[in-house]
Amino acid sequence: MIEAKLFLEEGVVEVLPSGALKAVDFEQLAALVDPFIEAHGELKGLMIVADRVPGWDNLGALIGHVRFVREHQKRIRRVATVSDGATLTLLPQLAKHFVKAEVRHFPFAERDAAMAWLKQAP
Repeated sequence: MIEAKLFLEEGVVEVLPSGALKAVDFEQLAALVDPFIEAHGELKGLMIVADRVPGWDNLGALIGHVRFVREHQKRIRRVATVSDGATLTLLPQLAKHFVKAEVRHFPFAERDAAMAWLKQAP
């Protein structure tokens, strides 16, 4: 399950996964961000706030996740992972091989700094 909030003025979406991800989660996320991207050309940022990588409910969910990344990665300038979990601290190193966006990790205590960094995207 994904809870997501779009900060319209900032052009940033905050994503809070809280359980095994489902294909419908990515459909709902796309429905949230696509109208903004259509109107503004892109998002300044995506902030993923999680204590751990929640995994996927099934293969369809994994495919939905990959599809979402493929279809949106060129239209998001920055991605911030906010977590104290070890796996998400490694995400920026992995992501730089697959996405155009600048990706950076922030500890939970620096959540506000992550939002500020996303809002300052060129």
